[in-house]
Amino acid sequence: MSIATDVSSDNKSATIKINGRFDFSLHNDFRKSYKDVNLSAGEYNIDLSTTEYMDSSALGMLLLLKEHADSQSCTVKLSGFSDEIKEILAIASFEKLFTLA
Repeated sequence: MSIATDVSSDNKSATIKINGRFDFSLHNDFRKSYKDVNLSAGEYNIDLSTTEYMDSSALGMLLLLKEHADSQSCTVKLSGFSDEIKEILAIASFEKLFTLA
């Protein structure tokens, strides 16, 4: 699987690491990576350090995650991204919706 999820023992944070291409082919796996995670006022960290490519469907998937996180009073942080992915996030104005680190 190109997606790995690690939830902290205190249920305050979850890290979702995306390896390779982040595109529509990961739609179901990405949704499953957070669907059953219940954080209490914590943070979802999306680790993009090994993500090689991101398309518009990935942006949509991140927005769905944001809705899920908002319903739990959680935040979403995108981290470890390359310059190319940073440019995609900037064009989409994602810095207004997510913490970029």
